[in-house]
Amino acid sequence: MDTIFKNVVKTLEELREISGKPGAVVNKKVIHSIDHHCREFISKSPFLTIGTTNGEGSTDVSPRGDTPGFVHIIDEKRLIIPERPGNRRLDSIINILAHPYVGVLFFIPGLGETLRVNGKACVIKDEELLEPMTVQGKRPVLGIGIEVEECFIHCAKAFIRSGLWQPDSWMEKENLPLPAKILKDHIQMPEIQTKDIEDDLEASYKHTLY
Repeated sequence: MDTIFKNVVKTLEELREISGKPGAVVNKKVIHSIDHHCREFISKSPFLTIGTTNGEGSTDVSPRGDTPGFVHIIDEKRLIIPERPGNRRLDSIINILAHPYVGVLFFIPGLGETLRVNGKACVIKDEELLEPMTVQGKRPVLGIGIEVEECFIHCAKAFIRSGLWQPDSWMEKENLPLPAKILKDHIQMPEIQTKDIEDDLEASYKHTLY
């Protein structure tokens, strides 16, 4: 396949020659269970992203969010992410069925550092385990169970550079992309108008969060 990327790094040796090696603190910061610090961080996090891989090696990153503490910690090695209603593509779930290893990044609004958790996942439907994650009388029918293998804090440089948590750096609302218009152009279904998509999105946000 033709590509404009001609001068690429191909070996670990070349990469380290360019970028250098991590320091002692970075090398030693990884732990292999959920300690009290990680437990507190997860309990205060209302948002995460989860990276998964399918059987062919293609990857996906998907967001999950709810009130702080929505991720249920069973013990120092296991946690559950509830699967709330979505668009039914189930990309993360389907990928986990084919390739169970996942990477999760936990965010806390206003905090630049994030918590990274890596491990082996499975798709669970155990009612007893999912019952504690009931919201508005609705218990999730599925969850992502993770056997934790690595936990570590990731530095705040990306957030500092991006100004993500700084409201004065945010765009005015009228300058933001229009999701309904993007969907309209991407689906290429002339019979569906932008207003139809806006109405459907608004209804889903209002009535089917749980």
